[in-house]
Amino acid sequence: MTLRVGIVVGEISGDNLAAPLIQSLRSLYPDLIFEGILGPKLLEAGGRTLYPMDRLSVMGFFAPLARLPELLRIRRHLIQHFCANPPDLFIGVDSPDFNLGIEKVLKKNGIPTVHYVSPSVWAWRKGRIRGIQKAVDLMLTLFPFEAKFYEANQIPVCFAGHPLADQIPLEIDTKQAKRNLGFQEDAQVIAVLPGSRHNELKYLAEIFILTANRCFKKNKNLQFIVPLVSEEHRNYFENLCHKIAPEMPIKIIRGNAERVIAAADAVLVTSGTATLEVLLHKKPMVVAYRMHPLTYQIAKRLVKIPYIALPNLLVGEALVPEFIQAAATPENLSAALMKYLEPSYDRKKLVDQFRALHLTLKQDASFKAAEAIHRMLDRSK
Repeated sequence: MTLRVGIVVGEISGDNLAAPLIQSLRSLYPDLIFEGILGPKLLEAGGRTLYPMDRLSVMGFFAPLARLPELLRIRRHLIQHFCANPPDLFIGVDSPDFNLGIEKVLKKNGIPTVHYVSPSVWAWRKGRIRGIQKAVDLMLTLFPFEAKFYEANQIPVCFAGHPLADQIPLEIDTKQAKRNLGFQEDAQVIAVLPGSRHNELKYLAEIFILTANRCFKKNKNLQFIVPLVSEEHRNYFENLCHKIAPEMPIKIIRGNAERVIAAADAVLVTSGTATLEVLLHKKPMVVAYRMHPLTYQIAKRLVKIPYIALPNLLVGEALVPEFIQAAATPENLSAALMKYLEPSYDRKKLVDQFRALHLTLKQDASFKAAEAIHRMLDRSK
């Protein structure tokens, strides 16, 4: 049976999730074909893109406003295209402000719709749930607490698990990871992950360097390593290091965040998906986030959750220390990091908690999501 799929991804993280989902769907529908807005992995899988994915990659509260006319034009064209050439299924991957509008119209026109990656409706703008009910035939979530929220609101949902939990092994060989990066096995290594976006570097790079330097002054045996996504980010970070902490030993490498985390004894990390990677590697972490003061004031009024770090959200308590905005100071961050390196610290307890979370998220996510879609399509025949 040929399955025609419309799919829209808005950034690399969505492309990384969507590509294995398409592979799993192909195991159920060998003649599957797909088109929409695709990233490099989906293009490699043989899909047809109607627009370059980077036209959708805008972040924050204000940046999308400047691009609004273009975004609305692209969305209008996609709706017209899919209504004129109805697919058997439409999958919107993340990018809820863009995709839910498409899904609402397509669902109204009898096209089954799936949304992969829950919007943070459980955290802010909870009124969106009514729009989601009108737009989505099936919600696929990465985390179990999200699925509970949709079940409580009578929206069909499947907790698929997180693909990263499938990819990252349950046991990490830290000593081997240290050797791979040129460290001695017994070196005390702190990984510094200041984020992959320019704004994150702008607000956190200097604070993270000052934090690392405070740790180094307390323990001269510490070594530091930073993975950065581009040469531009590397140059920016390197120049700051020379300027404010020239004597601190710090290794800066391009990419390879997973290898860096695996080698670490503790991690200083920007809030976001990286905190999940650190959790899955079972590493102690200190989480920080800063943003433009105006953006923070808006977010503070809108967001109604007690935590921002994923490990804390998953267990509903402060499993790891997190510091937001004015609280994210070198003094606070360094004190929290150094506690992890004290001989009295019970590392095994945290590792056991992280392992339990890893097992919860390890669900063979892409295939579980594909099976849920298959069941939905069977019911809609």
